[in-house]
Amino acid sequence: MATSGPAAVARGSPNTAGIIVIGDEILKGYTQDTNSFFMCRRLRALGVSVARISVVPDDVEAIASEVAAFAARFTYVLTSGGIGPTHDDVTFEAVAKAFGEKVVLHPELVALVHKFFGKTEVQCPEMKLARVPESSRLNYGTDGHTGTTFKYPLVSVRNVYIFPGIPALMERALDGLAHLFHSKQTHFHSRTIYVASDEILIAPVLDRADATFRGRVSLGSYPDWTSNYYRVKLTLDSESEPDLEEAYCFLMRELPQGVAVPSVTDCVSTAAEEVYGLAESGSALGQKVAAALRTIEEALDQYSLVQLCVGFNGGKDCTALLHLVHAAVQRRFPERQKKLQVLYIRIVSPFPEMEQFIQATVQRYGIQLCTVEGSIREALARLKEQQPQLEAVLMGTRRTDPYSCTLTPMCVTDPGWPPYMRVNPLLDWTYRDIWEFLRKLFVPYCILYDKGYTSLGSMTNTQKNPALRYTDAQGRECYRPAYELENEEEERTSRQ
Repeated sequence: MATSGPAAVARGSPNTAGIIVIGDEILKGYTQDTNSFFMCRRLRALGVSVARISVVPDDVEAIASEVAAFAARFTYVLTSGGIGPTHDDVTFEAVAKAFGEKVVLHPELVALVHKFFGKTEVQCPEMKLARVPESSRLNYGTDGHTGTTFKYPLVSVRNVYIFPGIPALMERALDGLAHLFHSKQTHFHSRTIYVASDEILIAPVLDRADATFRGRVSLGSYPDWTSNYYRVKLTLDSESEPDLEEAYCFLMRELPQGVAVPSVTDCVSTAAEEVYGLAESGSALGQKVAAALRTIEEALDQYSLVQLCVGFNGGKDCTALLHLVHAAVQRRFPERQKKLQVLYIRIVSPFPEMEQFIQATVQRYGIQLCTVEGSIREALARLKEQQPQLEAVLMGTRRTDPYSCTLTPMCVTDPGWPPYMRVNPLLDWTYRDIWEFLRKLFVPYCILYDKGYTSLGSMTNTQKNPALRYTDAQGRECYRPAYELENEEEERTSRQ
């Protein structure tokens, strides 16, 4: 039942692929497709250019029509979904129809169904997995970690490869069969430029670059409204490394001075190295960082990670604190399994952007979030009931905060409060210190700070800081970001 290989490709042209995602659940919004994203990344790394992605329903005619069109047009066709024992698993039948073939029981697959499911009845649901197009080829992948051959094959027909829809199975199959798609002739090169400017302001430069390098370099421009450090991400792709470098240099030369910025997409994994490097730099900020780290390390000397938690509400101060604590823990316990515990005291009517940032931070740092509602005193009382093993809370308090001028780096809570050791590494930091630290190390912070807010509370008691207001060239009212506030004493004027 073997078939010929993929259709020939013109000399010098990269192999192409079309991806067909199959499933009513995708089209109805019940399930989010992640398979095509994974396939695109893997295929590109293998030197294959994905030219088209299509999503079709669980319908034999629709699938067959798309498969036939894709198979004639692309080097490879990868389908995802529609393999299984139920009525709506019709991909094998549809692929057979696309090539005018019958669906037959493949002896090798029949044996595997018997081996894995213990079934031999021809009409049992499991045997549907053994009914494939008559010219099917069985492809056994290899586990990249162990080198062992997979026990169950992937079915292909001509240049169509029929992958399962379950992401974990699809990813394992594609990785195990990467050799089927790997191109020795094609390698894609790419560069990225991050721009701290609105896209419309750099459009003339992009037009000139596109006209100069069209056909040699692919230029993409993607606005990002969530990043704290850039507004537009430019991507350059080419099969020629010299062409790519020429285009990159062209853009770096032609873009307005200072708009191209570095971007650290992962400040977390390098936190210990970067934070301690700053502490040892001898700069004024470095000295503040060093002092904060000494306080954190003293807390780590006295308390285990089970006994410690970090107070975190998504604000700028506790964001800086979390990064410092993460760096200290990362350095002291590089092989730790225990997650850093974080306390979120949720206020009434929080900003949605703040809630989203907190959840993103949980994922970014791999922390364990404990959410408690109520006033600080009420929240700490509930925390004591829920997690009695906790004895110390690291806080992002600064001496300029209300009721904080007499605090010390380590002090117990006041009488009448739940008994905790309050650890205050940032007491002597200024507003400007916080922003210099965050932005120097490219630490992500809540996007509201880029929209004119300088101190965040709830939606009912917080407004944009008037000190940051200005009128742009079109006469529109705008706000500068929080880190551009000139008078630190105006930090809390946005709080009512």
